[in-house]
Amino acid sequence: MISVADLLRESRIPANYFDFAAYLRGDLDLGLLENRRGDRLIAIPHTLVTALYKGLGQETGQAARLVLMNCGIWWGKNFYTRFTESLEEYYGAPLAEMSMGIFIECLKECWTTHGWGALDFEPAHQSRGLLVITTKNSPYGIQIKGDRRPSCFLEAGILTSFFSRLSGQDLLAVQTTCESLGDPQNTFILGLTKRLEICEALLSEGLSHEAVLQRLLN
Repeated sequence: MISVADLLRESRIPANYFDFAAYLRGDLDLGLLENRRGDRLIAIPHTLVTALYKGLGQETGQAARLVLMNCGIWWGKNFYTRFTESLEEYYGAPLAEMSMGIFIECLKECWTTHGWGALDFEPAHQSRGLLVITTKNSPYGIQIKGDRRPSCFLEAGILTSFFSRLSGQDLLAVQTTCESLGDPQNTFILGLTKRLEICEALLSEGLSHEAVLQRLLN
């Protein structure tokens, strides 16, 4: 945990590292967008994301889900590295010594600042090995033509990879509700991969989030 004495010696109180006003820096004349470390960022228009989904659906059909999931897993691996390095450098402490409150708030702020929507956690079933994660206003909730199942496979891959690296276990994030299907939010169930392997079959049967969750808990 961060020491109050250390904060006094540093004569500053660190805020949320990913605060929008402090994290993003841009130069309109040069067309540059950077974060507070000077790393280059890129703004992706929603039309491009939509076109990628449409193109993948046309070229790969049902395999588009797997392609997006694998892209998310690769993205999440690199995202975890950048995220932890930034926090450890800013707060001056290893990730293992930081409070869970700081970690969670930074992750939620990071998600929003990067334009991925609002991220939240429902820890009610954490003691039973399951974590429910929700996102709203996701740019990745785009329906793939001919597929009436949740479509945030990129986000599912990011969450799968990020929390697998964080926990050191083989985890899987499975999406059960999706804004593209008219749901108020995107919902993901995170747990051990072997435990969640049944979810694909349950979702194919048309089961609701609550029904899938209860099957996993029982």
